Amino acid sequence: MFIVEETIAGADAVQIPKQRGESLLDTAVRYAEDRHWDVFPGTWLESVDGTQRCSCGDAACPVPGAHPAGPDWATQATGSATVARRLWERQPAASVLLPTGRTFDAVSVSETAGFLALARMERLGLRLGPVTVSPDRRMEFFVLPGASAKVPGLLRGLGWSVASLDLTVRGEGDFVAGPPTRVGGRGAVQWACRPTAENRWLPDVGELVSPLAYACGRDR
Repeated sequence: MFIVEETIAGADAVQIPKQRGESLLDTAVRYAEDRHWDVFPGTWLESVDGTQRCSCGDAACPVPGAHPAGPDWATQATGSATVARRLWERQPAASVLLPTGRTFDAVSVSETAGFLALARMERLGLRLGPVTVSPDRRMEFFVLPGASAKVPGLLRGLGWSVASLDLTVRGEGDFVAGPPTRVGGRGAVQWACRPTAENRWLPDVGELVSPLAYACGRDR
């Protein structure tokens, strides 16, 4: 059974990003160094009159402390562990954001549909990549880049329309928040399926779209 984990442990976790007890700086460096993921620092949380607010200054920020700090974020993203360390040394509290459309895309579904799909994928013996679960009750399934172009046709082939399902793809020009980024007072982004040596090679979206569509259809 798939379990949301805060700590990545065990023999297969050598050289793999941890969560508990590790700084955002160290995590960002590990993502770049061990997984070869591009990373960039986002906003962060600040205490204002005893309340945690987003560094962007918007009191009504929908994702406090977990979004890009400026419009040029795509140019700041780096796959260099050395550059990542330098960026987070400037602002150690900055969220760890991962641009999509480069080394991976991310299929986003509701948490309910995501866990239903995970159980179905386990029964089918499907190969999975990492999967995150966020405090806003969304799950992101990491797949090979190019998924956004494939998904509409794949869904039509399964008898679904894109508009009928709560299923979106984060691809080029978008990003996901990497664990253990915190989203205001709601909690931290966590791993539903942790990165391991075995899932370093990501699946194509075509391998996962059927159980994901099925779960989203059940969750409507």
